[in-house]
Amino acid sequence: MNKLSEILRTDQISSSQDVLTEHASDKWHASAYADFVVFPESTEDVVKVVSYASGKNIPIYTRASGTGHVGGCVPVNGGIMISMVRMNRILEISPSDGVAVTQPAVITGELQDAVRKHGWYYPPDPASLKECSIGGNIATNAGGPRCLKYGVTKQYVLGLEIVLPSGEILRTGGRCHKNSTGFDLTSLMIGSEGMLGIVTEITVRLIPHPETRAMLGASFPDFTTAAAAVQAILDSGTLPSALEITDGFTMAAARDYLGADTLPPGDAYLMIEIDGKIETVARELPALRDFLYEHEALRIDEAPDEPSCEKIWQLRRDFSYSLKHTGLTKLNEDIVVPRSKLVDLVNFAAQLQKETDIPVACFGHAGDGNIHTNIMVDNYADPEIKQKADATLDRLFTWVIDNGGVISGEHGIGLAKKPWIRQALGDVSMDTHHMIKQALDPKGILNPGKFLD
Repeated sequence: MNKLSEILRTDQISSSQDVLTEHASDKWHASAYADFVVFPESTEDVVKVVSYASGKNIPIYTRASGTGHVGGCVPVNGGIMISMVRMNRILEISPSDGVAVTQPAVITGELQDAVRKHGWYYPPDPASLKECSIGGNIATNAGGPRCLKYGVTKQYVLGLEIVLPSGEILRTGGRCHKNSTGFDLTSLMIGSEGMLGIVTEITVRLIPHPETRAMLGASFPDFTTAAAAVQAILDSGTLPSALEITDGFTMAAARDYLGADTLPPGDAYLMIEIDGKIETVARELPALRDFLYEHEALRIDEAPDEPSCEKIWQLRRDFSYSLKHTGLTKLNEDIVVPRSKLVDLVNFAAQLQKETDIPVACFGHAGDGNIHTNIMVDNYADPEIKQKADATLDRLFTWVIDNGGVISGEHGIGLAKKPWIRQALGDVSMDTHHMIKQALDPKGILNPGKFLD
């Protein structure tokens, strides 16, 4: 504390129990206490803290909003927690260059709102966009429903300012929308979960904002029929901005939580969003509605304007709350499978539920195969229940890997998926990860205890 107070103001350093507790966990169940929490207000502050920690071999963890789902920012080895919450300014919006420059603690939804006032669009849209930060999005390469058309965070980051574990400042990329100069160090940092450097400034790519959007909410008799409709939509040459699917378990939970009439009859539900020019969307919406009826939709709710679209999206957000309302602990897994395996995944989940007596709820991003497969348990803190749940997760992840999928599409690995990382990556890829970590962080001070340990 004495040394830290020589490089930062005292109001930027805390070891109070309340502050340590606040920074001990994210939305996953694990928690651990740092020795100190520091609140930098500039890149120079971060450099001072990292240089000090490097000289003393003190572990460093970095956090902004704490909305992660895998324990990625939990300070399992103590040390210093760097809270980025005071580095929360949008530094520049430049329509002429098609970029925005932000600090890492800017809330994603606030950046979207700010650039929209200029007629521009930052498309990545994690479900927690009203809470999560741009820095956290970069740490996990966050996605969201509109990834189908627009891509994930990585596709929109042009440049980064990063404090390396040595205390040096690395600048990657820049303001140019094309760049083939040297290795792609920007992409290397995105999804690195705070283990290679600390991001202090971000330059993101902007695109013109679509004139309008519209949605359809379609119920189907079963998941197989709904999944077939997903593939038919894409085969027809239509590329929705979002294409979400929900299984029968989640629909039943939503009816119980929100009211029996909230969702129409059926055991599967599709949410389809389209956007673009006003005249184009007006023409596509009824054509898409008729197309869905031809593919066995039971009922279709139309949302031709912004307020009605928001009602359908609110229903999508309420699915998570509906599952929590069951009283069970929701282990939210963000696995991804090839689109052709959607039905196989849900059938496997149903078989898993039957064999383990653990409910499994599936919903999510049907267009890119990123289905949130939720293992629902009574009390994950109970050792016996945890052992059974982890065995169920092991079967799920093994099936996903064996079927050409990946164990994380947008949440990252953190602590939650650490036991499966070598199986997921393979020996050569895992060894390559270790070599990169050793090259950039030879003392191993950045986010230790996670999947590279």
